[in-house]
Amino acid sequence: MNTFTDRLPAVLWETPTLRSTHEHLERAGDHLWRVIDERGSIRGHLRVIADPLGIRYRAERLHLASGVFRLVGEFWDADDAVAALRF
Repeated sequence: MNTFTDRLPAVLWETPTLRSTHEHLERAGDHLWRVIDERGSIRGHLRVIADPLGIRYRAERLHLASGVFRLVGEFWDADDAVAALRF
C-alpha cells in the first residue's frame, strides 16, 4: 500500500526554528534532527513528515535494544514535538 509520502521526491528540509532556548537541533538525516538539551544530552529526535494538510513534526526516541525509533507523538508545531521529549 502506497502512502502520500511514498510519492514525494526526496527533499532536504530546512532545520525547524524553535522558540524554546532549552533545546537545539542537530541534523541527523534528510528529515531527522537530534534534540539536544542545554547540558548536551540527546532528548530524542524530531522528524518532519509531509502530510496532505501540511507539515507534521514527529517526536521520537531511539530504543537502543531494538534499534528502532519509538513514536512519542505527532504534532503540527515543532516546539510542541520538542516539548513532548522533555518528559
